[in-house]
Amino acid sequence: MRISATVAAVSGALVLSAFAVPAAQAAGSDAGSYRSDVAKIRAAAHAASGKNALAGSTVATPADDQPYALDVTFSNLKVHGGKPIVVGAAAHVSVPVTYTLTHGADVDVTASDFWTDLYLYKGSSTEPTNMIFDDDLATCTVTSATVASCKGSLDIYPDLGDLSSTDAGAWKAGAEAIAWNGQDPTSDSIDITKVGYADKSGFASPNVQRLSKLTVNAAPEPVKKGKTITVTGKLTRANWDTNKYAGYSTQPVKLQFRKKNSSTYTTVKTIKTNSTGNLKTTVKATADGYFRYSFAGTSTTPAVNAAGDYVDVK
Repeated sequence: MRISATVAAVSGALVLSAFAVPAAQAAGSDAGSYRSDVAKIRAAAHAASGKNALAGSTVATPADDQPYALDVTFSNLKVHGGKPIVVGAAAHVSVPVTYTLTHGADVDVTASDFWTDLYLYKGSSTEPTNMIFDDDLATCTVTSATVASCKGSLDIYPDLGDLSSTDAGAWKAGAEAIAWNGQDPTSDSIDITKVGYADKSGFASPNVQRLSKLTVNAAPEPVKKGKTITVTGKLTRANWDTNKYAGYSTQPVKLQFRKKNSSTYTTVKTIKTNSTGNLKTTVKATADGYFRYSFAGTSTTPAVNAAGDYVDVK
């Protein structure tokens, strides 16, 4: 789905209207209609319950202007197999998610108008600063009379403003379900009390990270034994505000060396990148082999190794 990268912290139904929902084609709805269909059920459910945007797992007692509490719970939600979600400057990233959906006997999860999807959110569940949804509904496979195994994907488009660089780091995940029960999601006269809704936030999610790149160049080459080798390079990472790569400043980076016939790199020294992400240091030429820079990574940026640069020592 497409959302603004930075959203002011608001609560209740206002939060729900600030973040659209998946841009999928579903149940005959076009993308814009689908977003509106889910958003209006979410907003009504949370506003009527007196809870903020993502708080709680179900909704309150039915009223004239809210859906009823759908007998659905979620568990075992796993995002990207627990691996960090690494996003480049512009390319679309699809993040696989699986979860278990448990439901009452009166809930038909195989119905064409039963919808379930998932989301990521940045910040607190009551005042998220950003949210990411899937482009399509999750698909569920029935495993027993009251349990289904579901899978979907979360779709991130940095070039369309889904992320700001400040969004890197910790996120949380959630899932939701809607049973329309024959109600037309696109109708202006929908009886919302006949629509069931369930939501659960607070699931663990791996960090969302800015893709990193690292270069190295060792010169001169060839070089006489005992002479000085200058090793330069640059550490950059995705900037989601400009959709380009920018230098990562003041980061510790290891200079490593691997002898010609060896498969193991050893650390020669550790230096820090300058204000623009550049690296530069010198070493003495001792033997033929490969130099590389190695960055261990941070919570917002993944580890990366430069490809080794070979130096012929005469």
